[in-house]
Amino acid sequence: MFLEFLFISSAVLTVSCALGVLVVKNIMHSCVFLLGSLMGVAGLYATLGADFVAVTQIMVYVGGVVILMLFAVMLTGGTDFISRAQNLLGLAPSMGNKWTYGMGLFVGVVFLLTNIKLLMGLTQTLPTKTINNEFPSTVTEIGHLLVKDHVLAFEISSVLLLGALVGAAIIARPRKQN
Repeated sequence: MFLEFLFISSAVLTVSCALGVLVVKNIMHSCVFLLGSLMGVAGLYATLGADFVAVTQIMVYVGGVVILMLFAVMLTGGTDFISRAQNLLGLAPSMGNKWTYGMGLFVGVVFLLTNIKLLMGLTQTLPTKTINNEFPSTVTEIGHLLVKDHVLAFEISSVLLLGALVGAAIIARPRKQN
């Protein structure tokens, strides 16, 4: 029952937020919808028993979207995020409306259910834990392989990502006019 509810809510969240990314024109709203879509995909991974992939989805991709939101504000200047009414009346930016609160609540529920599912796997100490007797958990095997056998490739990929981040920062900085 729990897995079916998590699967249905994650699927609805993924599809609806993916459609939201396509429809909206504001870059920040698009980033928030992308965040919700990636959270839904993490919930789908959790229902399939891919605990490591679900946690990686949350840590890497959802964290990447938050960084994307920061870059969107920095590169566009953030001036189009203030409405005309706020500018005219001198009001502080509002925190949202009923629709955004509802969507935020739905994303929060899926995030909570995904974390409950992932934490339920931590309470069982058997390394051969299975979900529905079909999908064995491979978190411990992947962890041992990354730390012991493939540590050099893991470290090289981290240096490559650091170089890409520094390169992106250099390309994105404004040029001085002489």
